[in-house]
Amino acid sequence: MGGKRTLIPAIEDYLGRRARVYGQERAILADVLSPQPEVDPDERMAELAALARTARVVVMAQLVQRRARPDPATFLGWGKAGEIRDLAAELGADTLIVGAAISPAQARNLEEATRLKVVDRSQLILDIFAQRAGTKEAALAVELAQLEYLLPRLRGWGQALTDPGGGIGTRGPGETRLEQGRRAVRRRIQVIRGELARAHQARDIRRRRRRKVGPPEMVIVGYTNSGKSTLFNQLTQSDVLVEDKLFATLDTRVRRAPLPGGGVVVVTDTVGFIRDLPHQLVPAFQATLESVRDADLLLLVLDASSPSAPDHLRVVRRVVAEEILRPGEPHPPILHVLNKIDLVKSEAQQARLAALQLEAIPHICISAKTGDNVPALKRALAALLAGQAVARAHLGR
Repeated sequence: MGGKRTLIPAIEDYLGRRARVYGQERAILADVLSPQPEVDPDERMAELAALARTARVVVMAQLVQRRARPDPATFLGWGKAGEIRDLAAELGADTLIVGAAISPAQARNLEEATRLKVVDRSQLILDIFAQRAGTKEAALAVELAQLEYLLPRLRGWGQALTDPGGGIGTRGPGETRLEQGRRAVRRRIQVIRGELARAHQARDIRRRRRRKVGPPEMVIVGYTNSGKSTLFNQLTQSDVLVEDKLFATLDTRVRRAPLPGGGVVVVTDTVGFIRDLPHQLVPAFQATLESVRDADLLLLVLDASSPSAPDHLRVVRRVVAEEILRPGEPHPPILHVLNKIDLVKSEAQQARLAALQLEAIPHICISAKTGDNVPALKRALAALLAGQAVARAHLGR
């Protein structure tokens, strides 16, 4: 997508096109943090920058504002918005990416104050998914999430609000272009939901058939960029894409893996989780949700070298417990895989790893990249799955 893009004026944006990221934007990143934030500020901004780069956005500058709570009108405050406007003019930036989900009113006010296209964190994640979805079902699920997120953000001012549409497909000469746009989005949402429902039924039939006669199933879950795909390759002797990017894997992958003693396990590699996952994206995880619910074992992979590993552990546990498993549903057993131990070198990293080992029980430390301790992991998996097979036979599953 080369060349300079002409931005759509906000006053003409009655279909929400300015809320999207298309790649090659020149962006300023900004966030509001409380005086005592729960997440390390440097880590939070580094993650936002990584998201921007994954979306092929050029990061020009980063700004953090300390305040007890975001400004209700502009999120950042009018003064900071003016500062960003001047900085954007100096750097040639055309987009402002905000590190939180903001309201449509805040986005509109920020656009007017900064004269930039404004994209919040939720929309940035949605657009990354849209850029990287590799199957038809994944693309439809992400499109649905985008439309549901954008629907309340469709806006029009001036002529866009009052121009009658008329013509075939409208409800008469009094319907505005904005209303037509909203109706078109709602129709598309219904079509996509129908297609996804049919895909779900077909996948459910395949899964039930596999559960009756197939080997045990193990699902790899974890925070994005924790090394899940590298571990998947190690276990299954595959060569799926491995990138040092957030959300390198979006489509669920399934392969068989040999185990010590001659056993076999079906391994599923899933999309990575992230803090403050946009709620609209949860249906896009449908294949992941179903595979986790039916798993005999979960491998929860953590980047043991990350200062935020304890926070990542809490995020993954919360997503599994609150977004995936239904209330009262039995929880598949979890083995925590503390990955990237080859990068744990300093005394501070070693101390954090020791603390993480106390929280992530049971666990095993490995390096999926170098293969260090992977044979021990395979032996542990064989023992755990053998125990699960006995339990399944006893329960008649």
